[in-house]
Amino acid sequence: MSQPSTSVNREVLQIARDLARQFSLTAAERDERGGTPQAERDALRASGLLRLSIPSELGGLGASWVDTLATVRELATADSSIAHVYGFHHLLLATTRLFAKAEQWQPWFEQTARNNAFWGNTLNPLDKRTVATPTASGYLFSGQKSFCSGAIDSDRLIASALDGERLLIAAIPTQRAGITLHHDWDNMGQRQTDSGSATFDNVEVATDELLLDPGPLSTPFSSLRPLLAQLTFVNLFLGISEGAVTQAREYTRQEARPWFKADVQKATDDPYVLARYGEFYAGLEAVRVLTERANGLFDKAWNKGVELTAEERAQVALAVGSAKVNATRIGLDVTSRLFEVTGARATSAQRRFDRYWRNLRTQTLHDPVDYRIRELGEWLLNDKPPTPSFYS
Repeated sequence: MSQPSTSVNREVLQIARDLARQFSLTAAERDERGGTPQAERDALRASGLLRLSIPSELGGLGASWVDTLATVRELATADSSIAHVYGFHHLLLATTRLFAKAEQWQPWFEQTARNNAFWGNTLNPLDKRTVATPTASGYLFSGQKSFCSGAIDSDRLIASALDGERLLIAAIPTQRAGITLHHDWDNMGQRQTDSGSATFDNVEVATDELLLDPGPLSTPFSSLRPLLAQLTFVNLFLGISEGAVTQAREYTRQEARPWFKADVQKATDDPYVLARYGEFYAGLEAVRVLTERANGLFDKAWNKGVELTAEERAQVALAVGSAKVNATRIGLDVTSRLFEVTGARATSAQRRFDRYWRNLRTQTLHDPVDYRIRELGEWLLNDKPPTPSFYS
């Protein structure tokens, strides 16, 4: 399989690779069990990778987004649930950087680096059941939230609530009084992301915990947040697909049998098996090129900060959208067709090879790819660049 480009920090990538190897030993078993991957989350804490995207002057490793996203991809080859909550951790840190004042996000970054703290998600602006009631010192958040990935066993949360029609976003400690995280995630895929629901019961949120300046979408730079979310998924999807093909290849080499009409001794000489692997390689190679290009363009845009223009932001959005479409379509094809090159015995429940497709299918449904395709069509046909929103 191809490796990430030579621009990736090899030392950081090796840490992620060692973790992926460790996680792969129990991935199938934990997929069946579901629940919180406590040992794996603790291993991430101990590895130092939670500090990866934090600037070195604030106690972090000062890695680029190219490096950070490469580690998401690497972890996803073995365990996409772990890669998901890990990728979201860095996305949520980025959310504070993009939406808040420096006097807010810098201390949060320092605390995160010092304590190897894990950030979890209770944002989900599409779920409007949480409301904000003004108080003398801030707000009270009350209501429900769904799809709270990584919130369980986190140290800090990004949360949102509605003050009338106004969306408020805050960074708060997970253990604050009034927050209840429910163990009710039982979906077919991404089974250890703890993406269930949360309840807020008069949770106190101070004014200086609100991400108001500049807030979302106020500048091209602040509107990079949804592109980073999409790009995190792109790397997640690519890693899942690469992991699936690696597993299938080893099984084909070691255990698969050729079809009797192939008139060959080994499955690795079956002409149709070879053809399928050729298709897998060509498809994934295209996704790799698009993904690494999008990673690089995003990194450059991030480094421009407030100097980023709307036109430059639009070019990143087009690159991310193209990678997302291909990572989705090719990933779903590869993860469902891997059984064509492994055979009936590979459907054993013990191996759980189906988890690659289940994980990818589950995650892709959170953001319908047709809307990404429509944006690309609007650009090609009508010269209309993608319009920033909270989701794209």
